[in-house]
Amino acid sequence: MADPVADKSGFLCTYMSSHPDTLVAYAKHFGKVDGHVVSAKMLTIDSKGMNLEYNTKNLSNRPQIVRIEFDPPLLGYEEVKPRLLGMKADADEALGIVKAPQITHFEMPFQIWITSSLLILLIYGTYMPSNSKGVFWWLARTLRPRVFPDVFFPVTWVIVVILHVGEGLYATTLVRKHRMPWNIGVRAFSRFVLAIVT
Repeated sequence: MADPVADKSGFLCTYMSSHPDTLVAYAKHFGKVDGHVVSAKMLTIDSKGMNLEYNTKNLSNRPQIVRIEFDPPLLGYEEVKPRLLGMKADADEALGIVKAPQITHFEMPFQIWITSSLLILLIYGTYMPSNSKGVFWWLARTLRPRVFPDVFFPVTWVIVVILHVGEGLYATTLVRKHRMPWNIGVRAFSRFVLAIVT
């Protein structure tokens, strides 16, 4: 009985020639090729596996051939595309070359109200006038001398600044990694500010 995949091997090899990065990933991960693979091309494919020709940086002018077996074998031509796509995803993940998904939507988490409330209380306690007699400052006037030592507010501000700088740097790396457009962050921040104001 004829192999339905091998019958269309020429077409598949031509098609895969436009995906050299995928073939390099196949060779490195499934073919267990060591070294820096600079190029790869599919020579043949059948229901049991595929033959790849690859060049490494050290031996760039002497191509090598590796056979990658399909486990389990393909039952028909219709299984080629999903199998190759699945193998690509597995190889990319194993080799650490998966692209991070792009952030297209962002909303402030509910817990931001807790953090914001604590920060407002810190500002309230820090900037209480020393000779305050108004009702607005009653809570700070009552609690600050009895509960909080003199070093509490300066030390707390140092901790807040250090944590905030660290969070900012971490958020910046995430934004760059996930290629988040700047307008998404601006929209999320403006919604948060409007929620506070209204």
